Formats: sequence, C-alpha cells, structure tokens
Amino acid sequence: MLNNRLKAAVMALAGTAAMAQQPDPAGQVKDGDKAVNQAYLFAHMTHQDYGRLYYSVSTDGLHWYPLNNKKRVFEDYKGHPDIVKGPDNKYYIVGNDSDASPDINIWVSEDLITWKKHSTYTPDLSKIPDYADAMQRIGAPKLYYDAPSGKFIMTWHTPHKDGTKEDPERYWASQRTLYVLSKDLKTFEGVPQKLFEWSFGTIDVSIRKVGDSYYAILKDESYPTLYWTTGKTIRIAKSASLTGPYSLPQESISPNFREAPTLIPSPNGKAWYMYYEQYPGVSYGLSIADNLNGPWYQASGYTFFSDWDKYSLPQHVRHGCMITISQKEYDALVKKFGIEKEEKK
Repeated sequence: MLNNRLKAAVMALAGTAAMAQQPDPAGQVKDGDKAVNQAYLFAHMTHQDYGRLYYSVSTDGLHWYPLNNKKRVFEDYKGHPDIVKGPDNKYYIVGNDSDASPDINIWVSEDLITWKKHSTYTPDLSKIPDYADAMQRIGAPKLYYDAPSGKFIMTWHTPHKDGTKEDPERYWASQRTLYVLSKDLKTFEGVPQKLFEWSFGTIDVSIRKVGDSYYAILKDESYPTLYWTTGKTIRIAKSASLTGPYSLPQESISPNFREAPTLIPSPNGKAWYMYYEQYPGVSYGLSIADNLNGPWYQASGYTFFSDWDKYSLPQHVRHGCMITISQKEYDALVKKFGIEKEEKK
C-alpha cells in the first residue's frame, strides 16, 4: 500500500513539474510599464535563399514573425545583411555579392522599406599594414556608427591562407578582421587596418559602445579542441577606444559551432539578448546577460514547442542583424509587407 501511494505521489509531482511554467527571460516589460525599446527588426537571409534580404519583426525581442509572406523585401540586395542608423536618422545596409567580389555595396533608406544605392567601396587589400599576404576575399561586412568620433566603422574578415585537402580549416583559421573609418560612407580614410593584435582567426565582428567601453562581438574561428575549447564560439573583446587595442576575448557566450552573433537590448533596457546561429541553418540560440561583461546564460527555445520555447524565430532563417525600431516603424513595416503569425505546436 505504501509503495503504491509513494508511486502515485511521485507521478503527481512529475506531472506538476512537466506542466510548470518556468519564468520568462530577463528584460521583459512588466504589466502596466512602458517599453524602453518598443520593437525590433531582424534583417536576415534564409536557408533556401542564402545571401538575399528578408525581414522578421518582434515586439518583445523574443518572438519573431516573418514579413512579406516570407519573400524577399529588396531584390537588389546581396550579402550578409547588416543595418545601422546614421546621425542623419537614415538607415544604411551593407553587403557584397560574394566573398570573392572586390566591392562592398552600401544602400540607404529613410524608412527601412525603400532602399537606394548609396556607394560602392573597393578596399585595397594589398596595402594593409602587417598583412602583406592578405587574399582578395571580403567576408560579411558590418557597420557601426560611433557618435563620439562622428565616424562609421566598417568591419569585415579577410584570410591569408588557402585551405588544403589535408587541412581545409587552415583557410578559416587564417581569417583576420579588418576595418576602415568613414564620415559619410562615401569616402573612406586611408587603407584598411587590422582590428586585433591577436594571432588567431576571427569573423563576423561587430562593434558596440556601452558606457565608456567599446565591445567587439566576434566569432572565434579556430577549430575547437581539448586545447582550444573556445573554437567556433561567440565571444566578446573590450577596449577603451573604437579601434583598440582590444583585450583578449572573454570566455565563450555560446556553445561550439555557432556564428553570426547579433545583439539587441531587451524591451525594458535592463538586459542584453545575444542571438547566434547553429550552422548550417540548424537552429538559433539565445544568451542573456544584464551587462556585456557577463555572465551569460542560455534561454530555452527554437524547438517549436510552445510549452518549452522562451523565444521563437521562423523556421529556416539564416544570419543577419537585429536592430531596435520604433512602434511607428514597426507598424509601417507590417502595413507595407504584412505579417505572418505562425502557429506553434
């Protein structure tokens, strides 16, 4: 009798635990409070249409819904989407036709709906100081506007070694992050420079300033081993100035084999959401912290089961960038393109 009662109690507790609702991720707005950050845009590509421009939106930074019936929103764009808002309140998006293309293309928009060509930049990769063996390759250019200096910084990665049959990873390990400065994204200052002093590979680098510090969000492009456990993970380096020198990166924010990090502030402005892709197009992860120095924890999501997911994105999205937008801009995007609220399992 006692054993039967004990079994029944255990089963009841297990059932209660299974139905228990875990707390929402940090950073959400409490009922009755007003959001500091009203809405978000995710400009991304898809697994089926890599390198083209698609939009998804969110009002809480956690649950994302596709626009335009999951169709392209701008046919001319090619690249890994990255958008920045300039001092003129206009938006700029950067891309390139392929890693082998010599040109970096920039478009401008007043409303995130209509894009016009702004400029084309062709970096001279043969004159980079201390990087004479740089290959003619340009990967994933990204933009950031630095208000204190009144300048944009554009970053991208360029390798200096080909992969081989015996060591295909040599190509990726040789990636180095380069940058160039510009007042207007039409004229650029001098030749590109190396951003970091370290001797290991980095890609997908974006810059953000919080308080008095600059943070370089990056993917450690070394291959993970027992002796380099941070390989293929998302990390952050820190500096007192825009162009460095940057500290060695912090410990990993993500698991291994993650890339294309994108960072947004939470709706209440008291937390940071760092999204990253498990490639190739497998899933998306989300890590959360109350400051960029960490510590970070991972939220549960992208399983497409509503009783487990604390965040959700449309299936088959690939990397790009997330930015904050106003409620007015969100409404205009939804009105123009239409929104698809997907059913969850």
